[in-house]
Amino acid sequence: MSKRTLLLIDGSSLAYRAFFSILDIERFKNRAGLHTNALYSFKRMLDNVLNQFKPTHVLVAFDKSDVTFRTGKFQDYKGGRQKTPSEFKEQMPYFRVLLEAYGIKHYALGNYEADDIIGTLAHQADDADEVIVLSGDKDLTQLASDKTTVYITRKGVSDIEAYTPESIQEKWGITPLQIIDMKGLMGDSSDNYPGITRIGEKTALKLLHQFGSVEAMYERLDELKASKMKENIINDEKNARMSKDLARILHDAPIEITIEDMILQKQDTNALVEFYRQMDFHSFLKDLQADQSDSDAIHQAAKDLPNISIEVIESAEAINQTILPEQAVYYSETLQDNYHFAPVEAVAWLDYEKNIMYILQKDQAFSSQVFKDWLADPSKQKIFYDYKREAVIASRYGATIRGIEMDVLIATYLIDTHNNQELVDIANLLQLPVTVQYDEAVYGKGAKRKIPEDGTVFYQHLANKLQTLKEVKSPLEKRLDGLEMTELYQEIEMPLAQTLAEIEIRGIKVDRSTLDDKNEQVQIRMQKIEEEIHEMAGREFNLNSPKQLGIVLFEDLGLPVIKKTKTGYSTAADVLEKLTDKHPIIPAILGYRQIAKLQSTYLAGLPPYIKEDGKIHTRFVQTLTQTGRLSSTDPNLQNIPIRIEEGRMVRQAFVPSKKGWKLFGADYSQIELRVLAHISQDQHMQEAFINNEDIHSATARRVFNLEDDQAVDADHRRQAKAVNFGIVYGISDYGLSQNLNITRKKAKAFIDRYFEMFPGIKTFMESIVEEAKEKGYVKTLFNRRRYLPDIHASNFNVRSFAERTAMNSPIQGTAADIIKVAMVQLDHRLKEEGCQSRMILQIHDELILEGPEEEVVLLEKIVPQVMEEAADLSVPLKVDYHYGDSWLELK
Repeated sequence: MSKRTLLLIDGSSLAYRAFFSILDIERFKNRAGLHTNALYSFKRMLDNVLNQFKPTHVLVAFDKSDVTFRTGKFQDYKGGRQKTPSEFKEQMPYFRVLLEAYGIKHYALGNYEADDIIGTLAHQADDADEVIVLSGDKDLTQLASDKTTVYITRKGVSDIEAYTPESIQEKWGITPLQIIDMKGLMGDSSDNYPGITRIGEKTALKLLHQFGSVEAMYERLDELKASKMKENIINDEKNARMSKDLARILHDAPIEITIEDMILQKQDTNALVEFYRQMDFHSFLKDLQADQSDSDAIHQAAKDLPNISIEVIESAEAINQTILPEQAVYYSETLQDNYHFAPVEAVAWLDYEKNIMYILQKDQAFSSQVFKDWLADPSKQKIFYDYKREAVIASRYGATIRGIEMDVLIATYLIDTHNNQELVDIANLLQLPVTVQYDEAVYGKGAKRKIPEDGTVFYQHLANKLQTLKEVKSPLEKRLDGLEMTELYQEIEMPLAQTLAEIEIRGIKVDRSTLDDKNEQVQIRMQKIEEEIHEMAGREFNLNSPKQLGIVLFEDLGLPVIKKTKTGYSTAADVLEKLTDKHPIIPAILGYRQIAKLQSTYLAGLPPYIKEDGKIHTRFVQTLTQTGRLSSTDPNLQNIPIRIEEGRMVRQAFVPSKKGWKLFGADYSQIELRVLAHISQDQHMQEAFINNEDIHSATARRVFNLEDDQAVDADHRRQAKAVNFGIVYGISDYGLSQNLNITRKKAKAFIDRYFEMFPGIKTFMESIVEEAKEKGYVKTLFNRRRYLPDIHASNFNVRSFAERTAMNSPIQGTAADIIKVAMVQLDHRLKEEGCQSRMILQIHDELILEGPEEEVVLLEKIVPQVMEEAADLSVPLKVDYHYGDSWLELK
């Protein structure tokens, strides 16, 4: 038998450590709102250890429950541990999904711990095998032997330390098995078993060096001098023997798997792709696709479709009325996502009465005025995959598109927000025969993405796309009608798509010279900060090199080491934040990094997006989020900070497009809390808004039981604000404790008190969960649905996450719907009034317009009016507005 390398991973320990290795948990969420930090970190750990140890057999062992045979022996075993954060628990079921996609066996055994599974399998391994144990729990070091090396994580999950019999002897002067005795003597605060009173590691080792074991010590008690320690040893004999028993990892647990079950299988690429997409792990998905060979996906032969012919039009002059139908499917192909810049590879339309697809290479169709007139004719009905995309592309050639019969992308998104939205996925969703391939299979991916050299493959792929778009139209309409979302589609989403197309085409003017000047100022400031950092460090070094920075901080300056990586000291933001009060160099480094990121992302990152017209044309993604909120990309203009000076510098560069014009900004005040007040019908919250009170002060007054004449201090208001918005986003006691830097116990008491003072909100939260359980979904005031397939999950953590989603989706989704309604109605009102002013940006709850200065008075009247009347709520909607010569002046 050839040598086997067995890798035994303590999944429970390392999953938990993975969660705490990334502290900025709110940055790690998928589109559904699921926290993903532990999964992200665990996946990276898997890659590292598989690459490092190259095992032939792998098993990840998990604890099945908190109740085991050890709790039967000692009821308080592990009883002192804090409640597991819900943000971690909601991720637990997905570790198994990841492992199965990796081809890795996972196992849990009722009444036993992961340690016992690992100990049993390590004991069963042949002496010729190499066994590697990986855990975050030093208890497992007792398994070290000639064939078994135990690796224990020191910080996070990537910095590991090897334990062998030799290293254990060198470190403690004992054998691996004596570690069990050491635990018996000193106990374990983490597992909550007692050991002997006032005996720590140093004394325990001293006793083991003298006696060798717990049992031998009690047989030779006379060798101990009379002392308080001897008295404790005698009094605590029962605890010492019990603690040793609890610390012993079993070698004979009744497991139902064998080592042969642990053979590392080939990764399931399709399952990994689905997992990465579900978790929004875009970098992992990109890496996976880059690693696949060309033969896996690229240039597969397209499937033939019956009853459809393809006519290639050689020039724009050949376009005439006879090939431009009354009803058509229309599609232009690009290989890049950013349709504001992407070259057009072909323009095609399907006359679905005659079943003929007409196609012109590149963008030559737009040279035909006959073709452009057909596009602009509202009586010529057209089915689109994505109308907004087509409208923007056509606008680049001076063309306008009207006559929208169906937008397949938007309709699909309303029906299923999780659908990946390629035509293959849409056909599968509607349970139709799949007659089209993924683009990746035909065009390739990444740098290799290109139009196939065989033109027939390209044409056939486009024909398949157009035919599929035709086939899905009717089923989509029926689904929308059956789900009572036809009105949402027709009255909100489709008019919004047209409004957004106009906003994108219009763009927003950017003063490049201002950006350049600000960039130069920031670089000078960065250089000054760098010089100050070098002065504090006592020498020059490359501030952007984590390795050099680590040496300066932890060797030269002697700061405490928080975390190590394979390449040296960790200088990640979460590490440095723990050291802010240790040395003034740390705040300087964090400040430098913040400025450097803003400089690279915006001051230096925005100019490439400025087109010849001097404007930036962002893309508003209408079909991404689970709540219905719009997002912005290429570039993302919704995340430019306002609270720091450098962010304000960036906003100053956004200006009106014409001389004598102004920018006008209007934003909803606390719209989500107003929606919550309406939906929950909580009397106290409604009264606060109706009386125009500051909602956070009003909340603080009730939660902290302040008298009417007592002032609400800033700290009370800050805490009340955190709870108000936390409730909207389904925050847990752990999340609130992190936000406010308080204990979880205080955070829980805070939340409980909040619900006591606002009983209507508590009733709403409870009733909406019951409604979700009954119907399988929740909906906004405008009938947008959020399906919750996990609301009945047997797994508590998965179910709890679905329940929190049920609570916050109607609030966030309704707020998103309201501003969409406002955008559509405002666009209509501005045109009705004959205004030159138009919307140019949407930043979540804020609309930004530009127009002549003489129209500002009118805007001050109609913009707040339209926005505040976009929904009829039981509390007033309130809009704040400002105008000025730059985006900066709108706040």
